[in-house]
Amino acid sequence: MKLLPRIILDTDIGTNADDAVALALAVKSPEIRLEGVTTVYGQVQARAVIADKIMRLCGVEGIPVYPGIEQPLLRNRPMFRAGLERKGWSPDDEEKEWDKHAVDFIVETVMRNPGEITLVTIGPQTNIAAALIREPRLSERVKEIVVMGGVTRLASNGLHLSALEFNIQCDPEAASVVFASGAPIVMVGLDVTRQAVFSREEKDKMAACGTPLALELTDMMQSFMDYMDRDFSYMCDPLAVAAVIDRSFIRTRRMNVSVHYDHREDSGQTIAELSDNGNVEVALEVDTERYFRMLHSRLFTACS
Repeated sequence: MKLLPRIILDTDIGTNADDAVALALAVKSPEIRLEGVTTVYGQVQARAVIADKIMRLCGVEGIPVYPGIEQPLLRNRPMFRAGLERKGWSPDDEEKEWDKHAVDFIVETVMRNPGEITLVTIGPQTNIAAALIREPRLSERVKEIVVMGGVTRLASNGLHLSALEFNIQCDPEAASVVFASGAPIVMVGLDVTRQAVFSREEKDKMAACGTPLALELTDMMQSFMDYMDRDFSYMCDPLAVAAVIDRSFIRTRRMNVSVHYDHREDSGQTIAELSDNGNVEVALEVDTERYFRMLHSRLFTACS
């Protein structure tokens, strides 16, 4: 009997909509087993409350959620958009007691299950870096780390992409620790996620099924598009989960990837070069149509 891939989802949920969509996809996908959720960056306790709410809207309870590290690894950088542009939580949520820290949960779960746990990190990589620093053997015990972050500008849309990606820019020192760890890494960066664009009209179609989950997710999409003052957004983070469910959604090339950082606020560039012996599998192409079709069927239909 084939065992389901087991994942821990590390997220800065609550800042925009696609983290919540990624979490819902992980819960709703029978091909994977969600072991737990860890939150990172900023108001991590409130993020944990939001994660728990999304899972309850998916009809599940009992999957553990653990808040993690609030500040960048070296505490030497300003917080980017760290506040929650999201209703449904209050300052009282930050007073809730949690029985374990995210880093403890990551280390314990991976070390007790060698070769079985995939870390899917869709926010700044502070929790993952701290886990690797605390237990260096984690890099040998983890099955792989799927990172939604970075950009190489080597895909067909490269000329139109920023040289910096938000998750890496928030904590480039942490990202450097992760990419240099020797762990098997799959990088799902702007090269492919910027191809997964949707409009307000498409958001309305997602909401049309009327389920509580779909309405909550599309309300978050609406709020984020309003916040960004634009009529479109991207489904970045769910693509990292989709790549665990079915790797054929993306096509990768092996590269050497490192993270450039210094004292400047705009540091955090991922430097990549093609190499057959590279340390990272970098996604350069995505089957966008099939990816969105799966999202619709699992999250935005009346039976979802």
